Amino acid sequence: MYDNWEELEQSIKNCTKCKLCQNRTNIVFGTGNKKATVMMIGEGPGADEDKEGIPFVGKAGQLMNKAFIGLGLKREEFYIANIVKCRPPSNRVPEQDEAQACLDYLRNQVILVKPKIIVLLGSTALKNILGKEYGITNARGTWIERKQIWYMPTWHPAALLRDENKKIEFWNDLKEVKNKINTLAEK
Repeated sequence: MYDNWEELEQSIKNCTKCKLCQNRTNIVFGTGNKKATVMMIGEGPGADEDKEGIPFVGKAGQLMNKAFIGLGLKREEFYIANIVKCRPPSNRVPEQDEAQACLDYLRNQVILVKPKIIVLLGSTALKNILGKEYGITNARGTWIERKQIWYMPTWHPAALLRDENKKIEFWNDLKEVKNKINTLAEK
């Protein structure tokens, strides 16, 4: 584990721990406030993210940004990362060995950020962070506390593009996050 961002970012620069490295344009490490109260974790980069090297810049990220604006939240206040740092082919779900190869990088990011809240965007993030026994449909919208961190599982923004009905639940989950931020700030 690395105790500073420079060493961590340097350690991933030429990563070849899994086969996802073979087709990447950019490693999509993470972005945002490195001392954020809230960290958001998604599945993996898509084509736009691979091209720009920044998580959640495509259509799903733009939708998430609209939700932030509507709730009076600022994207820059969060730290945003993914389970895997390289794009899976055709945006498929990362395979278990690919996720395992990247999890130490993500754990190190969590250690450095020290978030009080982690929003798990979708099933892949939920299962890789809290365990395979969790399902996004049942866990979504429910606070889970572990090791003094509050976790809020919710839909991945890409799921909202496929199913409009999930937008209200996503919105309500982000409202819960905003309320928790305010509650924690009062303590």
